[in-house]
This record gives sequence, C-alpha cells and structure tokens, in this order.
Amino acid sequence: MSPSLHRARLLALLIPAALLAGAWSFQLFGHLYPCEMCHWQRWPHYAAVVVALLAFVVPGRSGKTAMVALAAVLIAVSGVIGVLHAGIEYHWWQGFTACTSTVSDPGASTDQLLKDLLAAPIVRCDAAQWTLGGISLAGFNAILSLGGAFIIAWLLSRRRG
Repeated sequence: MSPSLHRARLLALLIPAALLAGAWSFQLFGHLYPCEMCHWQRWPHYAAVVVALLAFVVPGRSGKTAMVALAAVLIAVSGVIGVLHAGIEYHWWQGFTACTSTVSDPGASTDQLLKDLLAAPIVRCDAAQWTLGGISLAGFNAILSLGGAFIIAWLLSRRRG
C-alpha cells in the first residue's frame, strides 16, 4: 500500500473520530447541548468512522481507496452542513428548521408571543453557544471537515507506489 493511501486512510478515521470526540466532550463536560443541526453534522461523521474502519479490513487497494474516498465525501457533507449551520448562527441567512427563532408576527398579542416562546426549542440553531475567535463550533466543524476532506482527496490523488 502506498504511503499516501495509508495517510489518507488514517486521516479518514481520525478526523471524524476527533471531531465527534470534541463534540461529545463539549456536550458531556462543557454542558453545551446540541441543537437539531448539530446532530445533523454528527451523523455523516458517525458514518465516516464506520466506512473508514472498513478501509482497514477490505481487501485490495481499490477497495481501500473506495472506502477512504467515501469517508472523505461523508466528512465533506458534515462540513457543508456546518457551513449552513454557521451561516444561520451568524445570521447570514434565515434558518430552515424548527430550532431557529422566528416571531410569528411582531404585532401579535402577548398570548401569541408567549405561545411562540414556549413552543420554541430550548437549544436554538441560530445562536452559537460557544465561540473562539468569533468562530462557532459549527464553523470549526466546517473548516476542519472541509479541510480534512480536501487533504484526504489530495492524498488519494497522489500516484506514489
């Protein structure tokens, strides 16, 4: 197996595993509970871990390469969801889930506003719970996932024996 395929295979496993470990650490130890879109970002990473593990057991270079490429696509999907989520948090665009804050009518009665407030989820998708340097967790997921998927794809494209 080529060194570049070996590195790509390791990254395809380590990137989603590390991002999931980080997300779970923030949840369990930092008490930052995930919103609906946070969960959406996790699912492709769970799948990428499974697919990357398969890359360690499937026979042949082409099978390993296919599994690593699929894991890279899954990692990139999580990154794209991260971009969408970060854009909602930064109010670059309107959210499209039930976990974004919208007031039905600014002139609505107090009773209606109270009903809207009580019906809203506890953890909102349009409010970042934590940032570092102005980048939210969704933003970090987007950067690390898309960057990692790019590096994996680049390693797969290298033709070294």
